[in-house]
Amino acid sequence: MKEDNKLDQFGKFLVENLRDKGISHAEILLNNKSKAPSRLPLQSELNKLSDLQKDLVKKTVVESIDVAIHDFLFALQELADFDNNIKILVDDENIVQLSDGIHGESYSNDGWNAKYSHFGENI
Repeated sequence: MKEDNKLDQFGKFLVENLRDKGISHAEILLNNKSKAPSRLPLQSELNKLSDLQKDLVKKTVVESIDVAIHDFLFALQELADFDNNIKILVDDENIVQLSDGIHGESYSNDGWNAKYSHFGENI
């Protein structure tokens, strides 16, 4: 497997299992679709919002998730540059070393979000 594919394999996993799941969960709550008793009070409050306000909440959730992913990857990049004591391996290769800046891999028209997210790059 080529190095790019290992990096993309990690990116696809990250987008599908973190970014998209977080966005999907927000949509479930915003659309009053959760049946979990613990989520009903929050969902009830969200249901009082206008469509414009719900859209703003969704954009805030997406922005928060994307910033958290970026900062997490940036921290991994910094560790790789110095201590290198925390690593994420794909087929025994450190994915941070396969990128010239892993914290930027999610963005752009051919970044991970555009390629692998059900929601796309821009929401």
